Amino acid sequence: MAELGYIEGKNIVYIDKEMPQTATSAESQAEVKKFIDDKVDLILTFPTPMVFAAWAATKGTDIPVVFAMANLEGTPLVESVRKPGGNMTGVRNPGPEVLTRRMEIILEIAPDAKRIWVGYDKNHPNTPSGLEALRPAAQSLGVTLVEVPAAALGELQADLDARAQSTDPGIDAILTMSDGLNQGPEGFAMLCKFALEHKIPLGAGVLSMVKQGALFGNSPEMIDVGKLAAPLADKIFKGTPPGTISVLTPEQDLYINLKEAERMGLKVPETLLQRAKEIVQ
Repeated sequence: MAELGYIEGKNIVYIDKEMPQTATSAESQAEVKKFIDDKVDLILTFPTPMVFAAWAATKGTDIPVVFAMANLEGTPLVESVRKPGGNMTGVRNPGPEVLTRRMEIILEIAPDAKRIWVGYDKNHPNTPSGLEALRPAAQSLGVTLVEVPAAALGELQADLDARAQSTDPGIDAILTMSDGLNQGPEGFAMLCKFALEHKIPLGAGVLSMVKQGALFGNSPEMIDVGKLAAPLADKIFKGTPPGTISVLTPEQDLYINLKEAERMGLKVPETLLQRAKEIVQ
């Protein structure tokens, strides 16, 4: 926003509110309604659960909403990507494409992986579209998804603990999903610990996860999402109705942990190394 001429305290004021991952839909909507009561000029929100809260809370108001990293597939958030309609526009989360590409990359680095563990929050709004993309992709690639639906992190932990007791854990790789159980600090640390201890390839998201021990990560970076979202807010401030502004899609970045690949005796194809934004060695 600063690059677009907005100076905090001079021609723009930011009011930040971070909600815990455990916040219910009602709690999130209540926080959004506080912004509405304060008559803010625009709400920028992310990720998907908070976007749903803003969508529900601002119905019937003229307050524009710019979302960042929201899953749109199978949701009523927008009418279409080209013309979202209503009071919303933003930057979508290309979640289904990210997940299918994540599976493909696992197989490019570890071609012998035939059983891919996918633990997920069964109540998260990103989950249905992710599974809808992953299941046929797995079938076409000749791999089995080892699905572990859960409502709480402890359920995923219990599944991994049981696998740790066997000489064959029943999985050849782990693919992280776009939900709080996988992406939260505690959940990812749990997945990473299991993967490192059992030398199981772990496909994750952003660079910080790769630096913690994931074999690779593919995901849009939030700073790039912000750079896409800022001009949308600027257009709205200058009078363009949000529902007429096309939704944008961020690029996926690729990060590779070459050190971890070598530890597991895996060879990363040169084509992937050339496309990587950063290589951890």
